[in-house]
Amino acid sequence: MTPFELSITAGEADIDELGHVNNAVWVRWIQDMATSHWRAAAAPEHVDLYVWVVVRHEIDYLRAVLPGETVTGRTWVGEAPKGARFDRHVEFLGEDGKLRVRAKTTWAILDRETGRPLRVPAEVAAPFLASPSEGWGGGPPKAVEG
Repeated sequence: MTPFELSITAGEADIDELGHVNNAVWVRWIQDMATSHWRAAAAPEHVDLYVWVVVRHEIDYLRAVLPGETVTGRTWVGEAPKGARFDRHVEFLGEDGKLRVRAKTTWAILDRETGRPLRVPAEVAAPFLASPSEGWGGGPPKAVEG
């Protein structure tokens, strides 16, 4: 499966006192990537019935992003869901192709009406599957880290 991608440009409100994108902004961008991917790929009735919540973030900050710089965020799902949970991977690459930030987040699905977790239904997972034999997403194209 091809990762879902969005371009994001750092605005003045995203910058901290050190002159680069603030860590809290990266968390927001990670969540924005996941939400955008969900809304783009999920069936409308699934968006109406279910909501996803983060239960864990792991973030590696590798390079700074400065005001006005644009990054390409890309996201894909990891291994098959474990009950109500699955892992999502997010990377942000600079215009030079170098990795700026990478994250792995664990999300849980909730029934929107009751607020209770439930097993990820197969029909909800299907749009995010690479193929039944490959599992969830497989992985992204290789990023340049050096």
